Amino acid sequence: MNEFTVIGPLLGGALIGVGASLLLLFNGRVAGISGIVGGLLFRKPGDTAWRAAFVAGLLLGGLALVAAHPVAFPSAGGGGSLGLVIVAGLLVGWGARLGNGCTSGHGVCGLSRLSVRSLVATLTFIATAAITVYVSRHLLGGAR
Repeated sequence: MNEFTVIGPLLGGALIGVGASLLLLFNGRVAGISGIVGGLLFRKPGDTAWRAAFVAGLLLGGLALVAAHPVAFPSAGGGGSLGLVIVAGLLVGWGARLGNGCTSGHGVCGLSRLSVRSLVATLTFIATAAITVYVSRHLLGGAR
């Protein structure tokens, strides 16, 4: 898997776009994952079933891909234990809730609606990620 191909990313992006569009079309909701998961944690009456189904679909889709194509998830990637990955994921989710949005809500759905707020948020996400990678790899001597 060292050769560059655009087919996988194009298919993945198309599936994300179709999923976000279908959720908006049939449920009138933006596919912001932090908001969907947050709604499961802080329940509103009658608002749990679609959220649980959406999150279950994300998890089951990931598990299906691991089972069907395990080389898509190389064990020598970014490193770290499963516990560290879980803690990192929870911190990202908490930060997304604090920032009132996430990359899926702003980057996928907000940009497609030409939202200036989403453009600023997405640029902030990208800049923060670039700085984090630079600091962790070059200043702190992390994995390359």
